[in-house]
Amino acid sequence: MVFPSASECSSSQDAMALTYDYDLAIVGGGVVGATLAVALRDSGLKIVVIEAESQSQAIEKGQAYVLHLSSSRIFADLGIWDQIVPDVEYFRQVRLSDANCPHVVEFHPQDLQAPVLGHVATHQVLLKALLDSLAFCDAVDWMCPTRVTCTQTDTHGVTIHLDTLGQAETPQALRVRLVVGADGARSQIREQAGIRTRGWPYWQSCIVATIEPEKFHNHTAYERFWPSGPFAILPVSKAHCRIVWTAPHAEAQALLALDDEAFAQALSKRYGSDMGSLRVVGPRFTFPAKLQHATCYVRPRLALVGDAAHSCHPVGGQGMNLGIRDAATLAEILITAQAQGEDIGSLKVMKRYQRWRRRQNFLSLSFTDILNRTFSTGWLPIVWTRRFGLRVISGVRPLKVLVLKFMAGLTGQFPSLT
Repeated sequence: MVFPSASECSSSQDAMALTYDYDLAIVGGGVVGATLAVALRDSGLKIVVIEAESQSQAIEKGQAYVLHLSSSRIFADLGIWDQIVPDVEYFRQVRLSDANCPHVVEFHPQDLQAPVLGHVATHQVLLKALLDSLAFCDAVDWMCPTRVTCTQTDTHGVTIHLDTLGQAETPQALRVRLVVGADGARSQIREQAGIRTRGWPYWQSCIVATIEPEKFHNHTAYERFWPSGPFAILPVSKAHCRIVWTAPHAEAQALLALDDEAFAQALSKRYGSDMGSLRVVGPRFTFPAKLQHATCYVRPRLALVGDAAHSCHPVGGQGMNLGIRDAATLAEILITAQAQGEDIGSLKVMKRYQRWRRRQNFLSLSFTDILNRTFSTGWLPIVWTRRFGLRVISGVRPLKVLVLKFMAGLTGQFPSLT
C-alpha cells in the first residue's frame, strides 16, 4: 500500500478548503438582507439567503417604515423603485413642533430641490418587490425556513451548519467565502463571532397604530415632541396614517390596554384637532425603545448590516434607512473587490465597509439619542433652549437645509450601484 506524502495531503486539504458552495451567505432575509441580495444579483457572485421563516411569513409582517430620499434613490438604482412607488404614500411637508408651543418648523420639497421629502412603505410592499426581483435570478438561492446553528471560520472560508427544519433536500452544512449577518438586533451571527454591543434601553416604549382621520392628511408628516416622548403621525395611504407614540413604559402599557374608542380619545388629546376625529384601524402593538451599536461591524469573512450592527430610537425614522444604506455600501465594496480579483472575505476588504458605515451610523444614532433626550424632558432651561433652537433652524435657511439633508440621509459618502 502506498501512502500519500505530507505535501500531497496538504494540497488535498487546501483544495477542499478552497471549494465553496457559495461565495456569499446572507443570514436574514428581511428588507436589509434582501436589498443586499438584489444589489449583488449581477455581480458574478453566487449567493444564498438563509432565513428562519418561510417567505409568506416574512412578507406578512405588519411594520411600516419611513423611506428617506436616500433609500428611494438606492431602490431606483436597483431598478425596483417603479414597482414600489405605486403602493407607498409620500409626504411633501414635515411639521416639527414642541408640545403646545405655537411655533412650528416646516420643511418643504424646495428645501432639497426634490418633488417630495420622503415616503412611507409597509414591510409587505418592500419585501415583496425585493423578492419578485430575485424570482428568476440564478445567482441567488433562498433557503427557508432554515436556521444557522453555528459557523466555523478558517483562513479560507466559513462552514455554516444548518438546522433545515425537516427539509430533507436542504444540505446540513455549506461552505462560503463570506457571511453577512442581517439577522436583526438579537443577531446570532454577531453573538457567535463574539462581537459585543454598546448602548442602553430607554425608559420609553413606542405604541404603533393605524388610524383613519376624518380629514385628509394632505401628504404631511408630523413630529411633535412631548416631555413623555416624541409623537409622530405619518401618511401610510390616502385614507390612513400610522402613529408612533412614545411614552414611559407604564403609560404605554396603560394606553395599549384601552379599547379603541378610549385610545382614539387619548390620541386626539395628544395630537389635537387638525385632522378632525380619529378612528383606530387594525391592531395596536408596542415595543421598547433602545440604542445598540456593535463595537465593530466586521471580522475576517464576516460583516454585519442593519439591526445586527445598530439599532436606535425611532424618532426621525432612521433605523431601516441606515440598514438599506449598509446593504448598498457593502454591495458596492464587494462588487469592486470582485472586479479587482480580491478575496471578498478578507479583513482588508471588510474594513473598507466598516470605515465607510460605522462613523456615519454613529452620527445618526447619536442624533436620535440627543433628540429624544433633549425633547423628552420638562426641565425649563432645556425647554427654553430647544425652543430657541427650533426658531433658529426655522429662520436660518442653510442650517434648515443641512438638518433636513442629514435626516434624509443625503450627507456623507453615498453608495453608487449604477
